[in-house]
Amino acid sequence: MKRFFNLFYTNLFLCNRLFIALGTASFLFLLSFFFPWLGIIPFVFIVAVLATFIIDLLLLYGNNHWKVVSSRVTPSKLSNSDENEIQLQSINYYPFTVTLGIIDEVPVQFQRRDVWFRQKLLGRAYGTIYYQLRPTKRGVYTFGFIRTFVQSPIGFIQRRFNDDASIHLPVYPSFLQMRRYELMAISDRLTEYGLKKIRRLGHSMEFEQIKTYVQGDDYRTLNWKATARHGNLMVNAYIDERSQHVYCIIDKSRAMKMPFNGLTLLDYAINASLVLSNVALKREDKAGLITVSEKIGSVVPADRRPTQLHYIMEVLFKEKTRYLETNMEALYSTMRRTLRQRSLVVLFTNFESISALNRQLPYLKKIAQFHLLVVIFFENTELTTLSLAKARDVEGVYLKTIAEKFAYEKRLIVRELSRHGIQSVLTPPHLLTVNAINKYLEIKAKQGI
Repeated sequence: MKRFFNLFYTNLFLCNRLFIALGTASFLFLLSFFFPWLGIIPFVFIVAVLATFIIDLLLLYGNNHWKVVSSRVTPSKLSNSDENEIQLQSINYYPFTVTLGIIDEVPVQFQRRDVWFRQKLLGRAYGTIYYQLRPTKRGVYTFGFIRTFVQSPIGFIQRRFNDDASIHLPVYPSFLQMRRYELMAISDRLTEYGLKKIRRLGHSMEFEQIKTYVQGDDYRTLNWKATARHGNLMVNAYIDERSQHVYCIIDKSRAMKMPFNGLTLLDYAINASLVLSNVALKREDKAGLITVSEKIGSVVPADRRPTQLHYIMEVLFKEKTRYLETNMEALYSTMRRTLRQRSLVVLFTNFESISALNRQLPYLKKIAQFHLLVVIFFENTELTTLSLAKARDVEGVYLKTIAEKFAYEKRLIVRELSRHGIQSVLTPPHLLTVNAINKYLEIKAKQGI
């Protein structure tokens, strides 16, 4: 009884084509009252409709082996803030062409009700549908059933097949963005992403090899003895200093909860930290991580082991915003205990006013005494847009003035940090990764660490 209920009540749906046929039959019966010459035509038509309905029913339910099976192909984990490709694969075991309507139950975090696809499949054939999802929060996402509605060529009814494709997928910090920058760096095409070419002010004196001179080499590194032996111009090649410590410090306080384009500032900082750590490891530096809010969160000592990047990614995956103010005193104490040598310290935080900076400035100056500190904070792009807009009334003048005041305070923060010997980067959120890597490359080129 339960099986009968599921087959013919829960999973059987009537289509518009059947309602149109029944409506036409009703109209013919109505006309037969005014035009007796119609005779039995309405009765013949309704019998034909019922017979077609039964045939359609037999086509969809006549054989237990006739069905459509759907499955979902996903990556092992999703990348936050990136478009992740999802595949829906359907196999048609019916011997005739069917029309499919497929609903994929995507995680509730997306709040999407439009993941509905239509597809035609030939008999004994299979098809694939591709679509993309862009998560904006880290965590575990749960996919549900795949609901497949099968319609025969007659099209009076639909039979629903429910395929249990439930799966839990973690959403990690943007590893796709990390791979993109890694590939661009290997192919020497970083300028396509806005990364600047930094002029070197000098070079390390760590000798690597003697090589043949090519155009662009520094002629001051010519090795005259090797040139005399080989008969060609030869130059000394030097390598950058390696194994320098690079720490990303992420502020998790309430100031980093501000949203931008679907992501919080914390998520932008986490994505940029992952990319920067990967670039540092590729350049044979040691990457580390510290997270802080009202107390110290995670501490990953700088290292260059093969599993370091994976470990950093796992730590960043679990980080969440805390709604208290940053305890810079605890950060300074932790750094004094943990960081045993001079390091490049990149602090991702946000200051909305000069008074917010002044509360933290004494500790920033202490950190800068022992390490090369770079403070990266965010430009409020909405206020910038508002300050550049033309005021059309008195209210617009007030809003424009206030926006310009906040924008000026951001520039004042940069000047104040520079006055105390602290480097800073004021960046829009969407350019955070590019500007952070630019700053790291600039410091490496100037041998600032």
